[in-house]
Amino acid sequence: MRLTLATNRKLDALEPHRVRPSDGPMATDQGIGITHTDDSLKVGVRGPSLLEDFHLREKITRFDHERIPERVVHARGAAAHGTFRVYRPLGEWTKAAFLNDPERVTPVFVRFSTVVGSRGSADTVRDTRGFAVKFYTDEGNHDLVGNNIPVFFIQDGIKFPDVVHALKPEPHNEIPQAQSAHDTFWDFMSLQPETTHHTLWNMSDRGIPRSYRMMEGFGVNTFRLVAADGTTRLVKFHWKPKLGVHGLAWDEAQEIAGRDPDYHRRDLWEAIEQGAFPQWELGLQIVEEADVLAYGFDLLDATKLLPEELVPVQRVGLLTLDRNPDDFFAETEQVAFHVANVVPGIDFSEDPLLAARLLSYLDTQLTRLGGPNFAQIPINRPLAPVVNHQRDGFHQHTIPARTANYHPNTIGGGCPVLTPESDGFVHAPIPVEGVKTRLRSDTFLDHFSQPRLFFASLTDPEKDHLTEALRFEVSKVARKDIRERVVNDILANVDPILAQDVARAVGVDLRERPAPRLPGTGALPSSPALSMVAASAFDSVAGRRVAILVADGCRTADVRTMQEALLAAGAVADLVAETLGPVVGDDGSTLLPRFTLLTTSSVLFDALVVPGGEASVARLASISVAERFLRDAWRHCKPMAFLGEAASLWAALALRQPSIDRPGIDVEDPQLGVLVAERSSDAHAATFLSMVARHRYWRRQAAAPLASPPGG
Repeated sequence: MRLTLATNRKLDALEPHRVRPSDGPMATDQGIGITHTDDSLKVGVRGPSLLEDFHLREKITRFDHERIPERVVHARGAAAHGTFRVYRPLGEWTKAAFLNDPERVTPVFVRFSTVVGSRGSADTVRDTRGFAVKFYTDEGNHDLVGNNIPVFFIQDGIKFPDVVHALKPEPHNEIPQAQSAHDTFWDFMSLQPETTHHTLWNMSDRGIPRSYRMMEGFGVNTFRLVAADGTTRLVKFHWKPKLGVHGLAWDEAQEIAGRDPDYHRRDLWEAIEQGAFPQWELGLQIVEEADVLAYGFDLLDATKLLPEELVPVQRVGLLTLDRNPDDFFAETEQVAFHVANVVPGIDFSEDPLLAARLLSYLDTQLTRLGGPNFAQIPINRPLAPVVNHQRDGFHQHTIPARTANYHPNTIGGGCPVLTPESDGFVHAPIPVEGVKTRLRSDTFLDHFSQPRLFFASLTDPEKDHLTEALRFEVSKVARKDIRERVVNDILANVDPILAQDVARAVGVDLRERPAPRLPGTGALPSSPALSMVAASAFDSVAGRRVAILVADGCRTADVRTMQEALLAAGAVADLVAETLGPVVGDDGSTLLPRFTLLTTSSVLFDALVVPGGEASVARLASISVAERFLRDAWRHCKPMAFLGEAASLWAALALRQPSIDRPGIDVEDPQLGVLVAERSSDAHAATFLSMVARHRYWRRQAAAPLASPPGG
């Protein structure tokens, strides 16, 4: 129960340090009145941000130091070592050495993470995922620090503390954990239309990836590439997974959070241990400097993406993760990424979100890792030599053997000497002019064209999932005025049917005369590349997990044929039985299950197989958890195979599929993803592999539901 006003006043008298929002206008920590807190100080409305912006520095610095030692954001993560190799020299765009030698293998360390939750939260929450890559190049460390969503919530980094405060658990009770389904986030979102684009991505299936191995990565901000002759071009960075881009069903993700909160961490670890090394291709979208405004929006606006139909992604190199860390704390927890870690040939744009990131990451590490020497921690140490005059500080690992610690000097022989400009980092000489201002460029003011493009580009099942996610999230908002703003001020500007569907679910009315849809500049009606279903690869089962349900008397030939085909294709085929004791097949051979029906669930697998064998099928039919296993696999649209007598389980579940009129015939329904066969064969195994590669059969959501057994 919240405290009454009278009680609050008594507390104020006893505790004058307790500050309430109504105590006065906004001011800095020095008591200086704040007149504007939405835009950083820049040279011109599209120019670079200025270091003299004391409000930006104070706001970001205070935010960076709010929690120790856990990261404020991206606290929960998993990581792996690997390598990167470019396909061909990219000298026409950049002089970065690691991007110009196809024979050079660059070591990398990659950390994936959720953004909002604490270290103890679950992996499968609806959230943005971090995708940070540290390249240990011969010219120094280069960090490409991005997300699995190509746009961000805000346009200017000065708003980063605000959006994270809104996303984090509410401050009075630290609830809810790792969720955006609460009042403070949607209050902020409904008042800050620039958040619309990222929010829709989060509400889509992108917000709950199947695994780290099956999600895209994006650099988010626009960067510059610098060629050896000084020519510069703008660039957007992409990571394209070789396994395609796939997500979880929302109901499935929630159950996984309870059954295995480490699902994504475990999946990455086990895939690497089993030799199914995850791979991504590095993609570049290259834009001439003169074309920064040529595509209907401003490339400096981090809430916008560059549609691949306008500028194709050129795949230029391969990232492979092939080694797990030896110690979680020493590596995964202590690794320090910083967007300012760039090598010659890669430079920054005037993106105001990027400008704040260049300050924030370094500042964060100073607190989190105990001082300025965090780069000497082994996981952060570059392979390139480090020679400078920086000394002392907490946790100094080196012992400088030089008398002079300043430049210039004669006592130390003038050492270290400066690196020649031909080898060292030189900022691109980009012209800058304008008056100091906190205004935002008019080129940043279109907040709805790209959200419309994103929603229009989704397939019908994906639109349904996004709509359901919004219904769930906004229904959790207690304040009706916030729900009304979300529907009428935000969603009505994206899609009227979407707004209507959400309004009905959250108990608010659409305005009789809705505000006119704000104009947009997007020229594309849709972009298939934005749809996980339309753009993803469906030709591989590598790394997929398939459950094979067995009991005594199962047909061993069915088990072996399917298991061998799946393993040969790079999938994992696990036997699931009533107990962990040996299972005796119909030929007398012994099978050893890895999981029991009580300790696992279909939500932890991508597909399932039920082999034939009269005794085995009869036993499975009598176990309620086995029936639930099958029902959940159907409900979550996963490929299913029923062999021989197991067809009776299919029939008993009353799936009401009109294409199956009797058990025992060969069926592979391209819409519903069910294989029913007399017995296993190489041809049936190949058919099932193609079904597993499809990942999901979302058409089932429109099919007749399963008949519920008595009692539920």
